[in-house]
Amino acid sequence: MTQHLMQDVVLCADDYALNAPVSQGIVALTMLGRLSATSVMSLSARWAEDAPALREVRQRLDVGLHLDWTSPFAVAAGHGSGLTRVMLRAALRLYAQKNIEAEIERQLDAFEVHWQAAPDHIDGHQHIQQFPVLRDALSEVLMRRYGAHQPRPWLRISQVAQPGLKARIISVMGAQALHHWAQQHAWPTVSPLLGTYGFDGGLDDYARHMQNWLADLPPCSLAHPAALIMCHPAVSAQADDAIGAARKREFAYLASHDFVQHMRNAKARLVRGSGKPIEI
Repeated sequence: MTQHLMQDVVLCADDYALNAPVSQGIVALTMLGRLSATSVMSLSARWAEDAPALREVRQRLDVGLHLDWTSPFAVAAGHGSGLTRVMLRAALRLYAQKNIEAEIERQLDAFEVHWQAAPDHIDGHQHIQQFPVLRDALSEVLMRRYGAHQPRPWLRISQVAQPGLKARIISVMGAQALHHWAQQHAWPTVSPLLGTYGFDGGLDDYARHMQNWLADLPPCSLAHPAALIMCHPAVSAQADDAIGAARKREFAYLASHDFVQHMRNAKARLVRGSGKPIEI
C-alpha cells in the first residue's frame, strides 16, 4: 500500500472528563492506537482528576478544548442551557459578545491550568463553536490569545460530508462562516466532519456506520489534508448518561480487530490534526 493512496483521518473522541467511564475509555483506546484526538470538557470537576492519565499518552494524540454551552456543567456554571435555547438565542443574537468572550477565556483557563499547555485544537459540544455571536467571540479570543502562537490550535469545522438536512442546518448555524474566517486569517482547520448518527442500533450497526464514513472520506488535498470522524466512547454506560449505551458500543467496536480491518480496507490511517506524529 503506497503512501499516496492512503486517506488521512483524525478520529476524535469527544467529552473527555464527562465521567469516569468516558475518560477511561478514551485513554484505553489511545493506548491501543485507535484514536488521534480528544476534546476535553474543562467545566467538569473531573478534569483536574483525569488530566494526569491523559498526560501519560499526550504524545499519541491531540488534546483540545470542547467549548460548552449546553451540558449540565454549563447550566450549573450559569451560562448554559439546552441546545434549542442556545441555538435560538444565538440566531437572534441575544448573547452579549463580551460575555461570551469572557466565558471562552474561563474555559480555556480551566483547560490550561490542568493540561499545562495550550490546546492542540478547539471545537464545541454540539457544534456551538460556530453559532452566531459565539463564533465571533471565539475568533476574537483566538487572535488575542493564540494569534502569535505556533502552531496555532486547529479548529474543527462541522461541515458534514453527507448532503441532507443535517448539513443544511449546520451550514445555516455557521460552519461556512467560521470556515471563511479561518481562511481569511490562515487559521488551521480540519473538516469535513463525519460521525453523526442517532446513537441507536447495535454494535453491527455502528460498525456499518464507520465503514460508510470511511468510504465517504474526501480525497486528500492541500485544502483538506485530513477529514475528521468524531466518536463518543466509554468503557461502560453510566446511568445518568443519555447516550451511555451507545458509548459502550462505540468503545467495543473501536477496541476490536474489526475496526482495524475496516481501516485497512478503506486504505485509511489515523493522523493528528496538528500535524504532530503519533508516537507509540
